[in-house]
Amino acid sequence: MNTETLENKEETLENEEVTLENKDESLETEEVTLEKEENALPEITGEETMEELLGIYESSLKKFEEGQVVTGTVISVARDMVLVDVGYKSEGQISIREFIDEEGNVNVKVNDQFEVMIEVWDEEEETVLLSHEKAKKVKVWDAIKDIYDDDGTIEGVITSRVKGGFSVDIGLLGFLPGSQADLRPIRNMDEMVNKTYTFKILKYNKKRNNIVLSRRVLLEADRDKLRTTTLKAIEDGKVMEGIVKNITEYGVFVDLGGVDGLLHITDISWGRVKHPSELFSIGDKINVKILSFDFEKERVSLGMKQLTPDPWTTAVEKYPVESKITGRVVSLTDYGAFIELEEGVEGLIHVSEMSWTRKIRHPSQMVTVGEEVEAVVLDLKPDNRRISLGIKQTVDNPWEVISQKYPVGTIIEGKIKNITEFGLFIGIDDDIDGLVHISDISWTKRIKHPSEVYKKNETIQAVVLDIDKSNERFSLGIKQTQADPWESVATRYEVGKEISGVITNLTDFGVFVELEEGIEGLVHVSEISKENVKSPKEHYKIGETIIAKVMNINSDERRIGLSIKRLEEENDDKHLEEFAKNMKPATSSFGEILRNNIQEQIEANKIQEQIEADKIQGEDKQDSEKTDTPEED
Repeated sequence: MNTETLENKEETLENEEVTLENKDESLETEEVTLEKEENALPEITGEETMEELLGIYESSLKKFEEGQVVTGTVISVARDMVLVDVGYKSEGQISIREFIDEEGNVNVKVNDQFEVMIEVWDEEEETVLLSHEKAKKVKVWDAIKDIYDDDGTIEGVITSRVKGGFSVDIGLLGFLPGSQADLRPIRNMDEMVNKTYTFKILKYNKKRNNIVLSRRVLLEADRDKLRTTTLKAIEDGKVMEGIVKNITEYGVFVDLGGVDGLLHITDISWGRVKHPSELFSIGDKINVKILSFDFEKERVSLGMKQLTPDPWTTAVEKYPVESKITGRVVSLTDYGAFIELEEGVEGLIHVSEMSWTRKIRHPSQMVTVGEEVEAVVLDLKPDNRRISLGIKQTVDNPWEVISQKYPVGTIIEGKIKNITEFGLFIGIDDDIDGLVHISDISWTKRIKHPSEVYKKNETIQAVVLDIDKSNERFSLGIKQTQADPWESVATRYEVGKEISGVITNLTDFGVFVELEEGIEGLVHVSEISKENVKSPKEHYKIGETIIAKVMNINSDERRIGLSIKRLEEENDDKHLEEFAKNMKPATSSFGEILRNNIQEQIEANKIQEQIEADKIQGEDKQDSEKTDTPEED
């Protein structure tokens, strides 16, 4: 028997193709498993030749194939290589790098035994290259196949995040898709890195070195088991422990054990909750009460505030009307501030109840969110869950004592806080402002706007005219600090007196003449001349000085009627009287008659003058009213 014949009979290899069915995606992969069968060696009888014995020896050493896993013994550890005896005439070699750990230590010694994989089998060069790491991987692949076939599980450590999921060390590197990592989307995927979990093998492919894992499949199975138990335990009114699963703006989803329930934001607390995230975090364990349960739809409504009594049931005893309370400002609106008296009980301070004297446009002028304030209970309606509060009631109402402090007629001094078209607001004290109406600024001046005379922050004196506590109005007057010049105008300008003045205004109905500062008289158009005057502007100019006769005076209505025409007629009468006086004694009846007629005419003129003066007074009043500026309240 020659050596070649023995080599042909050494061993035969059969390749068996295994079809792997993917349980989730119906993908098929192939794995080739090598099964070795050793040819039976001929028995040694003692009659064999030397050549035959040599053939038998060589055949015993050539029973290995590349890729085969065998057991070897370390016979030497060199600087860069480990020699391993695997029963061949030449020792196998393994790179020292396979035995160096992360800290640089060599973890192998002589006589260590372990499995190795034949990587290179060069018979001619008598070289055998081995790998301990690859032998371990072969074993892992065998274990993966067994676990997959038996529908089992495997433990692994998530080593890092990769695109679309995680890398998992199960002896080999497997892939865990992000969708298979948990029952719900993971917000922070980094939290799972370096943690150990149990996985299901969804599929594997040895040729492609591909392993797909799932944790979700196991969690779903556990949840289904727990769900059945939980559904049996759920009943209305029962208190159960759950885990916060998700948080939204309208509430919190709680996992009761395979069954999710909704804890609505209105059922979290008797108090105000802006957003559930203020109170909860995902993963929190909380106790909740089952409010209702729809078995068919498996919908569970939960409550947390129902675990404690409703605070409004004792609000009447705790917060009686007119009692003082202390609370925290929790929110502001345009119309007021909400004050938390205790969890679940809030009261409203309306802007109108914040100050006795100030006009509050927004509550932020008085309070801020988070501030502790003292208030008085004004009204309580527990059925409507409403409490009305007031801040200003914590101090005395200054309007109750202001009339005693500043009686009518008192002269006060203060700064101008505001100027409007209808008057001045003077600051007094305790945030009380007094109003000087534009009509009470001056006795004589015609003021179109108070800013013509005064400036903001200017200090002035005024007289208290009236205090209306019910309407909270404090009326002042500046002109009342001086005597009214119209009260003595009749003594300074007697009727019939000839006066002079400067024209201040020309209208279609007459001429306004300033007699002194603030005192004006009116020459009606009919009193300008004996001739018919259509428009005073044709005869006079503003600033021109004229002489006229005082026809009438009305101090109550602050009017003086003047006449230029009467002054001219008066002069004519004087000439007639002078003429009559200078006439020689009558020598005939005609002369006597003429003298009498002149005297009668003079008397008639005086009477007519008085009649027309009274008539003009009424016309002057009507025409003057047309030019007056209406006063605002």
